[in-house]
Amino acid sequence: MDPFHVRTKKFRDPFSRPWLRDTGAAAPSGSGNVGLKGVLAGGITGAMEACTTYPTEYVKTQLQLDEKGDKKKYDGIIDCVKKTIKNHGFIGLYRGLSILIYGSVPKYAIRFGAFETFKNYMKKDDGTLTPGGRMLCGLGAGICEAIFAVTPMETIKVKFINDQRSGKSRYKSLFHGVGLIIKEEGLRGVYKGVTATILKQGSNQATRFFVMETLKDYYKGGDHDKKIPKLLTGLFGAFAGACSVYVNNPVDVVKTRMQGLESDRYKNTLDCALQILRNEGPRAFYKGTIPRLGKVCLDVAITFMIYDSIMEFFKKNP
Repeated sequence: MDPFHVRTKKFRDPFSRPWLRDTGAAAPSGSGNVGLKGVLAGGITGAMEACTTYPTEYVKTQLQLDEKGDKKKYDGIIDCVKKTIKNHGFIGLYRGLSILIYGSVPKYAIRFGAFETFKNYMKKDDGTLTPGGRMLCGLGAGICEAIFAVTPMETIKVKFINDQRSGKSRYKSLFHGVGLIIKEEGLRGVYKGVTATILKQGSNQATRFFVMETLKDYYKGGDHDKKIPKLLTGLFGAFAGACSVYVNNPVDVVKTRMQGLESDRYKNTLDCALQILRNEGPRAFYKGTIPRLGKVCLDVAITFMIYDSIMEFFKKNP
């Protein structure tokens, strides 16, 4: 066989990909709606996940905001739940939920869109990623979602929870609160803690996608067409979520403090971490770990189960 022919056979022409073809060429029916379907499915997934697991996120944030001494308000998870319900009713456990629901569509769309884009350029000929590639693609996805969606969403959520915690609530509604934050602090007010958020989301997705893709490849054992049961996908996702919690909970604590109403006491992310270490000790970096584990494991399990189901549907209905 002509050696030049062999070389060109191995070369993958980027313009052969469906989304880069001339729009006048024949394309699979409905292919133009795939992106929209992914965004809608991601938004629905995010809304369902947020409503299901938000109380654990609320408790986690409250415990991370808690400090030693006179400012300490809660003796643990159960005490936090009891006091919140007593003072604000059951609905108090959902303080700040609306901003997470509104932010679900861009967050999930950016996360999986970025991962699939990076994966497309880094995958091997058989469609799989190397261990380093899995981590880099996840890291890139996490950084993208941190900058474009998660930082403003998380900052506003923490401020709303912190506002309730102060005992003199100033925010009457989501839009009133956001307007007040921007009026008083400018756009920088919703981008506080961006460095810590990038570190958190980057390490989150790097860990989760690395673990998830590794477990999938291990289960398939080289058979790329082998289907993974949805329940097993959920278990893989829960394990990946747990790994990410233990890897980056210290960063999550720093991020929460940087986004709180008392963030002005910290010069920057590093100063915040040093103050926590000096004033509260190393254990403070793992505050809120248990409620965060409950939320994250369920979150990642649900997300990957639904996401994989949608991807399978798109493959059957291009």
